[in-house]
Amino acid sequence: MSASTLPNVTLSTAYEAMTPGSAALAAKARTLMPSGLTHDSRHFDPHPLYIQRALGPVKWDVDGNRYVDYFGGHGALLLGHNHPSVMAAVHAALDRGTHFGACHEAEVRWAELICQMVPSAERVRFTSSGTEATLMALRLARAYTGRSTLVRFRGHFHGWHDHMTSGHTSRFDGSATSGVVEGVTDHVLLCDPNDAAGITRIFNDNRDIAAVILEPTGASFGKMPILPSFLALLRELTRQAGSVLIFDEIVTGFRAAPGGVQSIVGITPDITTLAKIMAGGLPGGAVVGRKDILDWLDFKITKDAGREKVAHQGTFNANPVSAAAGISTLEIIASTDACARANAYGETLRARMNDVLEDEHVKWAVHGSHSSLHVFTNQDGDDITPSRFDAVGFIPKMMAKPRGEGVAGKVRLGLLVNGVDMNSGPSAWISAMHGEEEMAITVDAFRATVRALKREGVV
Repeated sequence: MSASTLPNVTLSTAYEAMTPGSAALAAKARTLMPSGLTHDSRHFDPHPLYIQRALGPVKWDVDGNRYVDYFGGHGALLLGHNHPSVMAAVHAALDRGTHFGACHEAEVRWAELICQMVPSAERVRFTSSGTEATLMALRLARAYTGRSTLVRFRGHFHGWHDHMTSGHTSRFDGSATSGVVEGVTDHVLLCDPNDAAGITRIFNDNRDIAAVILEPTGASFGKMPILPSFLALLRELTRQAGSVLIFDEIVTGFRAAPGGVQSIVGITPDITTLAKIMAGGLPGGAVVGRKDILDWLDFKITKDAGREKVAHQGTFNANPVSAAAGISTLEIIASTDACARANAYGETLRARMNDVLEDEHVKWAVHGSHSSLHVFTNQDGDDITPSRFDAVGFIPKMMAKPRGEGVAGKVRLGLLVNGVDMNSGPSAWISAMHGEEEMAITVDAFRATVRALKREGVV
């Protein structure tokens, strides 16, 4: 069923009609889990999709509906679903055992590849997730500098541990969110993205800055872009102050380029946090960076220096199955044009979707960088031209609007009804497996969605 071909059927009615199996599972899940969810970003009204299988750039839900997939394992699947080489490596690892409770050869090769590919990676420490990676990066920065204060940027996401909850989608004043001790936020300073005067003032007024952390393309993989000149300023300010510059490349690492954003802009941070693509779609993350900083995790070096080691455990750190998937994925990325293909697809798709908006006389915009895509629904009705949209000037408005709600949620609903799944931004993480067929389906789905929303009076 498609709302584009049934004018009297709303997008919501069409979605509910095509997803009864997902609706039933969601109802059962709500009796077992808060909101029936395991991840906040999967929240969706009237109910989320339940997926049964996936292959390459597409997936199928429990009702048999096929979708071009841009959720991409929350950005972890640059090589698409079930890449044959990655899956062969995973199956071979499973045959050897899922957990040894010991060191293993694969973790050494995994670390070797990361050090070869990422400019800042002199040493690697594996974690189980991106949140754990940013937590360890912060702890290392404080140990290394002997300072307490962290500088972050409004809108940027660095996981859900206590120091990272304010200023992402709410509490832009930096106050503590539910369940976080008020005193934690006393050591976190928030700054607006690209605010050169503001960040300079913060450094002039504070001598206790241990670290600055940011997403180097800007919040949500470039949805709220960071200017390269601002990255250069951060590098200079942190160098002068003896503070640690942390690039959160959990999304962009091995995606924007094999060496991440840092290899493109030519700015090397002191620490980089990694996850997602690094583990080939399985759980896994890492903190990488300067040897003298990661030496705080080293038993011998800290003992010889007479200082207390930074402790770090983790049952699933460098799990052998994750390591196998990660090694296979990174070897492919390092030796092929996978990143370039995904980036080129993104550039073309953004342009074609903007053509749809201009054809339909809708003052929205599709923007992004590398293999990302974001739909700006311009709820304030500003006079913009889709193909010439500059997102930098609209960052304050993007932060002021709840993500995935209102018009944005309806755009995602329309895309789903027409066979395309993006996250609730609506935003897309593109894989190297997307091709011309998927692009044509996506452009047609976007056009059908825009027209359906016009009929419903949303646009």
